[in-house]
Order: sequence, then structure tokens, then C-alpha cells
Amino acid sequence: MGLKMWGLENYDCICLDTSPFIYFIDENPKYISKVEEIFSAIASGSILGISSYISLLEVLVKPIQNGANDIATQYRDLLLNSYSLKLYPLDDKVAEAAAKLRAKYSGNGFKIKTPDAIQIATGLLNGADVFITNDNGLKNVSEIKVIVLDDIIGQV
Repeated sequence: MGLKMWGLENYDCICLDTSPFIYFIDENPKYISKVEEIFSAIASGSILGISSYISLLEVLVKPIQNGANDIATQYRDLLLNSYSLKLYPLDDKVAEAAAKLRAKYSGNGFKIKTPDAIQIATGLLNGADVFITNDNGLKNVSEIKVIVLDDIIGQV
């Protein structure tokens, strides 16, 4: 399986940033083969996928702006109706953990944005072993292993 190539078979739970959802639904040619591997593993139940409701907010903006109700429905179905994919709300524990991340990473040329801090805090508090994103700057976060999709595109 392709997940072995980048070590995901060693994890029980992965936290997904918004970009993998967009690449999957939009069938982005650069990323589709990698994100299909992720979502196939989640759909089969071999790995649990989690994210924050921030992802739902972020993926729905463009389809709503464009009146693309079919795309919005695809996003809702993927994020809300997948057996092995769970979204978590922003609660007091996530907010505090996200604030701590933002406080820690507020200098040295790297500043974590609030949505990213919420996503990562959600993963940390809900048992994620790894965070999958396409934001290269998030590799600076040391609390969780961060995999950047662009880094694995060229791997065979």
C-alpha cells in the first residue's frame, strides 16, 4: 500500500489539515494519488482520520461563493458522513491548547496562525499521531509529526 511509502501504516490516527480535503474533492492532479491513498485507508477503517470543524468552514467558502451546491454537498458528505473520519469542535480545551501553540510559536520567523493552531491542537488532544498538511511552515511544530504533501509528491 502507498501509505507504507511515507510511514502512515505505523499510525492509528491522523489529523488532516484542510488542504487534503480540497485536493481530494477537486481531484487536484498534482496531489490526487496521495490523498486517495489517505482517504482509502480512512474509508477502509485501517486508519482513523480526524480534523477540526475549521476544515468544514474552510472547504465550504469557495463552493458557496460560486453557487456550487454539488461541490458543497460533496464536502459535507466527506467530512460529516465518513465512518472513520471524525470532526471535533472548538471547545475550551482546544482553545487553550491552540493558544499555547500560538504563544510558543510567535517568533524566530515563524508564527502559527489561529486556524492552524486549532487544527493541530485538535489532533494533539484527540490522539493523532501525525498531522498532514501542505503548509511547509508547520514543520516547525515539534509537538506532533508533520507531513507536508509537497514533500512526498516526488517519492516513489
